[in-house]
Amino acid sequence: MDLLLSLPILSYFLSPHVASWSTSLNIIFFYMTWTTLVISHPPVNVHIAGILVIRVLFWLVPSLATLAFDLSLPGVAAGLKLGGRASLPPRNTRFIAKQLGVALANLVLATFFEGLAAKAYFAVFKRTDVVTSTTLPMPMKVFRHLVMLYAAREILVYYIHRYLLHQRSSSTGVIYTWLARPHRKWAHSLGGAPYSLLVFGDHPVPSLFMRVIPVYLPAVLLRPHILTYFLFLILTCIEETVTMSGYSSVPGFIMSGITLRNSIHYATQGSGYFGAYGLLDWMSETGGSRRVLDDMASRSKSR
Repeated sequence: MDLLLSLPILSYFLSPHVASWSTSLNIIFFYMTWTTLVISHPPVNVHIAGILVIRVLFWLVPSLATLAFDLSLPGVAAGLKLGGRASLPPRNTRFIAKQLGVALANLVLATFFEGLAAKAYFAVFKRTDVVTSTTLPMPMKVFRHLVMLYAAREILVYYIHRYLLHQRSSSTGVIYTWLARPHRKWAHSLGGAPYSLLVFGDHPVPSLFMRVIPVYLPAVLLRPHILTYFLFLILTCIEETVTMSGYSSVPGFIMSGITLRNSIHYATQGSGYFGAYGLLDWMSETGGSRRVLDDMASRSKSR
């Protein structure tokens, strides 16, 4: 617990004085906290605590907040959803409790998997999987690494999503891979646009392949500074949480586009849009039409 509370990212966001501090003082405070943390704790423990705190702050908390909004004010939420009422979470306490349990279990599994992989990497190569040092990375290097991490993640997400999680027989169209069947049953059981809890509301094995490996594997191969990796994970969590919300009023051209593609993907039971940014879907002609969302919204209004 003391390690979690001493993480700079946590202390920064919880500090009541952040808004009044100057940039220089913020940097000094962050550097002192980070240096103390790295010196006083094993690097692997810093890694594990960091990814857990990030996913709790930037996925779990906002996901629960939007879930509470969707369930408590369904009339208002339906007007904001792509697909209307058909895209709302079921108002079934047992179902929601079960799905929340699955999501929390997958969060723990993701943390355990990455921690175990980090420990195994250290045991084999005698160095950490990402660079963990008191020296802060330079801005241009951070930017360059982020671009490379994003590109690698998009490629992995597209091909894993299309060929492992949604592979079908070319003759019958039936899903047949060992990963595709549980993914369809767990993640695509409802239809309609998704909601943010579904980021980790999948079968544990497809969840690892979809949400953890495309983020962690490029970092292991590139070995950026751990702060760069934490920043990448923060941005990824924010992107996934916002764009899986199913809301039609997501700000920003890129984020709203990802949200629309995710909604079409879920509404069509995974028949298209396997990547986040649409480029590989456009090149491979695996996109889809938003007409399915408009039809769902029309049917939900007529009920």
